[in-house]
Amino acid sequence: MNTVEPESAALPAPLRAVDPATLLALRTRLAAAAAEAGLLDLSYTTLDTPIGKLLLAATDQGLVRVAFDRENHDTVLEQLADRISPRILYSPARLEAAVRQLDEYFAGHRRAFELPLDWRLAKGFRREVLAHLPQIAYGQTESYAQVAAAAGNPKAVRAVGTACGTNPLPVVVPCHRVVRSDGSFGGYLGGTEAKQILLTLEAAA
Repeated sequence: MNTVEPESAALPAPLRAVDPATLLALRTRLAAAAAEAGLLDLSYTTLDTPIGKLLLAATDQGLVRVAFDRENHDTVLEQLADRISPRILYSPARLEAAVRQLDEYFAGHRRAFELPLDWRLAKGFRREVLAHLPQIAYGQTESYAQVAAAAGNPKAVRAVGTACGTNPLPVVVPCHRVVRSDGSFGGYLGGTEAKQILLTLEAAA
């Protein structure tokens, strides 16, 4: 798995003619200069994984967003610009630890993430639900009802589903470990196939 650059097709025509290594160097210099000047609020990169390309975004507080390809990464970046800051650049350096740990996870060599997280996109009860999810052991699952009880509101089963469905940090905050009471997968922002891949990966380790 490798960190990949944004699609070259999205670049202006003059930049498409620049070789990828030079373009990456220019972007790195731009991001470093912006950070040094205090003008970089959000950094992002993308990562190819067994569940498709993931977009990773971070503030200076930590990882703030993990987005599946099916969410449309351009749309996600626009949402981040609206909700956090328009000062956002492709800047893989700030996300090196997240990329490394996700690579280790998908290779079956990591069971928990040790990353600073920026929780600003999750509020109230949703935040309480998401805070519980890393406590579900690797390779194990809990039902929506069990998670509702653990989060302090046993009747809020539907709200747990909403919290999982709007989790801004999927995979790292493992909402894929929440299933229906009958053991069926239930919904997943990344799609049922992605959820199955993640649960199968953890079961096999």
